Amino acid sequence: MAQLSHSEYDRLERAIAEGRRVCVLRQGRDIVVLPLRLRYSAGREFLEATHPATGEGLVFLLDEVDAIEIVQW
Repeated sequence: MAQLSHSEYDRLERAIAEGRRVCVLRQGRDIVVLPLRLRYSAGREFLEATHPATGEGLVFLLDEVDAIEIVQW
């Protein structure tokens, strides 16, 4: 994913604010996580998240992510 569109940023930011889960697709694998925040460092954007079952902290580089979908419950 080279860059998120404005509406994709809005949906992701809303998911962070509301504590909603997102599905991150990367390298043909998907993982459902609880997003915590977006971060920008050294010219790259990161999504910081936790795994909902284990609580493990995860960091995704947005330019290495194939897709992000908001999970509807």
